Amino acid sequence: MESQPSRQSGRYTFEEAISRESPTALTKSNSDAAAAASSQSLSSILNNPHVAKSDWWWYSSSSSSLAPPEFAPLISKASSELTRSDFSTYFSSISDSYHRFEDIRNHSTKDLESSASDSQGHGGEALVACLREVPALYFKEDFALEDGATFRAACPFSTAAENLVLQEKLTQYLDVVELHLVKEISLRSNSFFEAQRQLQDLNVEIVEGCSRIRELKETIRLLDVDLVDSARQVQHLNATRTNLLALHHKFNLILYVKQSLSALKLLVASGDCAGALDITDDLQNLVDGDELTGLHCFRHLRDNVAASIESINSILSAEFMRAAIQDAGNSDVVILSQVKARASIPTNGKDDDVNLDEEETTNFRDCLLPIIIGLLRTAQLPSVLRIYRDTLTADMKNAIKNAVAELLPVLLARSESEFSPGERTVDADGGGASLASKLRSLSSESFVQLLSAIFKIVRAHVVRAAEVKKAIEWIMKNLDGHYAAESVATAIALGAAAAETSEDHDDQGSSLLPFSSQRAARVSSFQGKANDATSPSNMSINFSTDVLRENTEAVVAACDAAHGRWAKLLGVRALLHPRLRLQEFLCIYNITQEFITATEKIGGRRGFSIRGTLNSQAKAFLDFQHDSRMAKIRAVLDQETWVEVDVPDEFQAIVISLCSSEALISENLDHVQNNVETNHGEVIAFNDGSLVEDTVQGKPTPLAEAANKNKASLAHSNDNKMKEHGKSTSQTLSYKGVGYHMVNCGLILLKMLSEYIDMGNFLPLRSSEVVHRVVEILKFFNTRTCQLVLGAGAMQVSGLKSITSKHLALASQVISFIYAIIPDIRRILFLKVPETQKELLLSEIDRVAQDFKVHRDEIHTKLVQIMRERLLVHVRGLPQIVEGWNRPEDADAQPSQFARSLTKEIGFLQRVLSRILHDVDVQEIFRQVVIIVHSQVSEAFSRLEISTPQAKDRLYRDVKHILGCVRSLPSDDLSRSSTPNWGQLDEFLEQRFGTKAG
Repeated sequence: MESQPSRQSGRYTFEEAISRESPTALTKSNSDAAAAASSQSLSSILNNPHVAKSDWWWYSSSSSSLAPPEFAPLISKASSELTRSDFSTYFSSISDSYHRFEDIRNHSTKDLESSASDSQGHGGEALVACLREVPALYFKEDFALEDGATFRAACPFSTAAENLVLQEKLTQYLDVVELHLVKEISLRSNSFFEAQRQLQDLNVEIVEGCSRIRELKETIRLLDVDLVDSARQVQHLNATRTNLLALHHKFNLILYVKQSLSALKLLVASGDCAGALDITDDLQNLVDGDELTGLHCFRHLRDNVAASIESINSILSAEFMRAAIQDAGNSDVVILSQVKARASIPTNGKDDDVNLDEEETTNFRDCLLPIIIGLLRTAQLPSVLRIYRDTLTADMKNAIKNAVAELLPVLLARSESEFSPGERTVDADGGGASLASKLRSLSSESFVQLLSAIFKIVRAHVVRAAEVKKAIEWIMKNLDGHYAAESVATAIALGAAAAETSEDHDDQGSSLLPFSSQRAARVSSFQGKANDATSPSNMSINFSTDVLRENTEAVVAACDAAHGRWAKLLGVRALLHPRLRLQEFLCIYNITQEFITATEKIGGRRGFSIRGTLNSQAKAFLDFQHDSRMAKIRAVLDQETWVEVDVPDEFQAIVISLCSSEALISENLDHVQNNVETNHGEVIAFNDGSLVEDTVQGKPTPLAEAANKNKASLAHSNDNKMKEHGKSTSQTLSYKGVGYHMVNCGLILLKMLSEYIDMGNFLPLRSSEVVHRVVEILKFFNTRTCQLVLGAGAMQVSGLKSITSKHLALASQVISFIYAIIPDIRRILFLKVPETQKELLLSEIDRVAQDFKVHRDEIHTKLVQIMRERLLVHVRGLPQIVEGWNRPEDADAQPSQFARSLTKEIGFLQRVLSRILHDVDVQEIFRQVVIIVHSQVSEAFSRLEISTPQAKDRLYRDVKHILGCVRSLPSDDLSRSSTPNWGQLDEFLEQRFGTKAG
């Protein structure tokens, strides 16, 4: 490290020292410097690493004196002539050597100071200085001259002279390092000897401590002999006694386990599951504890206990299945025998429901109570209920299958005796050997009997399943105050703990062990606290919920199985049911609806699958019936001759029912509502808020009974009214006091509409489709009637020679009747239509009603048009008739042929229309006829040329004759209050013949 001495210490650089001297002094100092230089040590000069031998001035051959070559120009000058600038060359040449000299001197001073400080505890700085002087290359750990790079860095010489200089450098480095090492050793010598002295003192103290330890050991040995040996012997004997007692306890425990295993086998063999479970509880507690740990003889005890528990579960499961299912199977034989005995006699009404009385219910619950408690203790009740669900479902399917197999031959024989060979239904497959073909061969009545028998069997099974469900729910939730309440609560807690542990074992892939240490801990807590057992933990609540869920699912699964089998039976005959009569189909529909209602009431859930099947068959029935009726009404209309027919009483009863339906519905609405609220067997409310109607086969509803009574009373009153009016009920069809003349197609349409109404009432889910079908058939009837009558299509299809006014009048009556009853039909049909569809259906049926009204008006217009055409025909022949009036020999006092023919046809039309049409319609038609006659006849007479008095008399007679006919026509238009049917012809008469004549 090169540092300049500070000015405060009195040291200056060589240049500064020269600059401070005078020239004389400078000369003197030069001579002094030369003397000092000669007195320097040769080793110091030779050790200068920065000066080569060629630079040593005393070796230079060119120099003749000892002065350096830089001083040669100065020798010739006087002292007064020398300046500082004359020495600049010399200063520049020796500045580096001087600076190094100052550094060495500074280091020497610092070494002295560091030696003093090291003596005071600050050693080591000399070594740091040494490291600064010697290059770091020589202090590297991996320094090796064998390495090429290291050798080139340490020995960068190329000549012998450079090699000598390097040797001098290395020698100087070695001297520096040795010097500083000696200094450091000397600085640390005092500490070393002090440590050696302390180590010797420590050795002396250790020797003294060992001797004292030997003395203490001897003292302790003497104390053990005198005081401790006797007490230690007592302690040893006490430990031996404790071990012997523990061994005795182990032997007693082994004996107890052996006896328990023997008793467990006997109890399992005898079926005493409760006692066996108590023993398994104790053994399981021992297995889960550490009392039997290390006893090789009991290494299989856990497996033996598990096997015993499995046997107990098997026994309990078998007893539960026997009590829940097998006892219910005995009723199937009784039901089948009863149905076989009554197969030849149709049954009326319903058999009594299969229900247990209070005593039987109590006995049944007492029978299930120990079984359920045992299954709860082993946590097997949920799994047993799942097995019970599968078994119950299979048993339900087998019961239905056996019932069909046993009853089908009997019912098939009855069906064969009822039908003649020509009436037998032939299957599509062409054979009768399969079960499906036999079912299709049954008559509808026999099939209903088969469904009734299956219904009874299913009801017996589901009622039994419902009793099992109620018993389990009673045991799980409603045992407050019962003697077994504590046992059930404890069993639920044990089962919950066992179920929780079984889940852990299942996660680990191990075998199911019904009992565990957790269960053992809960046994003591629940046995010690009876009150705590009645308030179960969350785990107990979850376990109870699982049990109740599986309990409910078993009954639901049984009902679903029954629904599936029933739906299959309906599906086999899916092609036959649409072709049945309405009453036959309703028998099947009603018993199916009753079956669905009963099973849903027990199961508590809606049977969507069987309801879908029933609705699909109802839709197919409605579609087929509608198609057949459309084909029938088309054929009837094509064969219609538009001749008036008598009206049978059954059609009048249909009309009466239409009139009285509104009153009957409002009268019996409260009665039906009360039945819905009080009789839970007729309507079932589900969780989703929907209602299921309970229709009973063969049992009329209160509304139907009231309707029949009111029909009879209304029919009697209407008969009296008709007799008062002098009209026979066999000639007209009376509706709200108005009689209508009917033709065959109108009566058939009325019958069809009545059947559609029945379909809508008995098939409420298809009410919207029924309205669509009614609209469709009404549209077709109206359109086809218009084509046949107004369009004269009946002349081609029915063979009519012409379409007369009578035909038109009868068609008007039929159209008017249908138009009149459409509001009542709409009101009745819309009783079962959902509110969301009413608006659209109302618009459709209103459009149909408007079409009927337009059709009726067109018929009336057609009648007026016919009269106009006839009048024009007569008017065209009038000029020829008038030519004979001017002859003088014409003395006929009668009206002309024109007037007689015209009044004859008008009178005939009046007689036909007045007998068939209503007075209002007749007046409306003849009001237009009167206007036409006035205008056409007056215009025709005005064009005539009358020149002779005879012609005027004939004209006067014709006008008076025609006016006499016009005055007699029923018209609702009175131009003058005193003169009926006044018109243009009256004005013509006054103009030609005066006011007196008019």
